[in-house]
Amino acid sequence: MELTVRRTAKRQGYTIGKLSIDGEYFCDTLEDADRGLTADMPPEKIRELKVYGQTAIPTGRYAVTLDVVSPRFKDRSWARPYGGKIPRLLNVPGFEGGVCHPGNDSSATSGCILVGRNTVVGKVTDSTATFHALMKKLLEAKGDIWLTVE
Repeated sequence: MELTVRRTAKRQGYTIGKLSIDGEYFCDTLEDADRGLTADMPPEKIRELKVYGQTAIPTGRYAVTLDVVSPRFKDRSWARPYGGKIPRLLNVPGFEGGVCHPGNDSSATSGCILVGRNTVVGKVTDSTATFHALMKKLLEAKGDIWLTVE
């Protein structure tokens, strides 16, 4: 399965994008500020540009796993149906534990990707319902899951 986040609005404190699954639009996304990081940058350059908890992940292609229990989110009502296992991006340069999860504004991102509907400027709504719909698709996926951030 191929997921793509195409960043469409890069603002001072947040970034809005469109998430597609196998080429078809699925939902909107909200991330922290895009600081121009790319997966092929040297680690020292990423450290120089990154602001902890306020920076979108580098553009690039990442494997996604559903096999890791999130220590931070495992007890949240929206994560319990999945045993605390939520989509985790692997090998993101300069980031640890980058996941996709519900949330409404950039204060909830901390370098993660929030899913929902961009019906309010700078926010996503319907995030929990969108997250469950995404999980349903991911759990039905056959084979590897990849996420490309553009």
